Amino acid sequence: MVGDVGEIHGQRLALPRAIVRVHPKYGTVGSLWYEVLRGVARSLKVDDILVLDAGVKIRQVLEAGIGNFVLRLAVNFTANRNFLPQKKEKGRLAQYGELVRPLARKGKDGRIIEATSPDETQAWVEDGRTIRAEIWRDLVFNENKVSENNRTFDVYAIHDPEYDKPWLLAVSVPLNAKSVHAIYKDRWPVEQIPLSAKHMVGAHRQFVHNEESIQRLPELVLLAGSVLSFLAATAPAIATGFWDRKPKRTPGRFRRALHGKAFPEDAPISGQVRKKNSKTDHLPKGILGHRRRKAPLTA
Repeated sequence: MVGDVGEIHGQRLALPRAIVRVHPKYGTVGSLWYEVLRGVARSLKVDDILVLDAGVKIRQVLEAGIGNFVLRLAVNFTANRNFLPQKKEKGRLAQYGELVRPLARKGKDGRIIEATSPDETQAWVEDGRTIRAEIWRDLVFNENKVSENNRTFDVYAIHDPEYDKPWLLAVSVPLNAKSVHAIYKDRWPVEQIPLSAKHMVGAHRQFVHNEESIQRLPELVLLAGSVLSFLAATAPAIATGFWDRKPKRTPGRFRRALHGKAFPEDAPISGQVRKKNSKTDHLPKGILGHRRRKAPLTA
């Protein structure tokens, strides 16, 4: 799912732009990311920045032709500088830049592999805690030789006391570390849509088996979760009870207010939608309705 992050009444929300289906024959993670990135590259504006969490490779983003992005990297990520190291007295001329290891790690033999010294260091105070960022500029992939035609990127290691591990982010454009921290942190509104869909709408379980229904039901659920989040953000704050002194505009409070209310009878509904008066009291319900039973043994 791809969405634009914006703000309504001081609340950050995501507006869904695309929901990409898994191909029935080529249902792999790599093919799914290929379709997502190819669609994003066509719709991304010049001043937009694509924010990606861990799971997609930076090479895939560059091959898709995406200009501006912030991408979460693996903690053992390494890259090379796009300039040659100092010439040695002996040996052949170097063709690759110096190896850059943003974060220290432990090798298989137990020894500590030290991190590369950063090019820049920035720090700022946010909500009473000091956040520190280490930056390495103009990096390329390990297998790329030094060339002016290489597309470079920057790597930010952001150490936030609120998290146990630092964020290792690849950024395609030079930005202030505080801006990079805010941009990557602003990816969370996209997570609210499936959260509202699964827990608020009640679609955390589904009992469909048709190939089209398997794809279509999650799409409808995500759409319903997005609509619920938007209505909750634009409607007046609804208190849960007398104890709720400072209610917030959340999908859970809005759903709880709608629960138990009668559906409006004067709503314009198409004539094709009608109630099917079928008697189902004699049929098994739930999992008993589709549980398979062994055939009786015959002599």
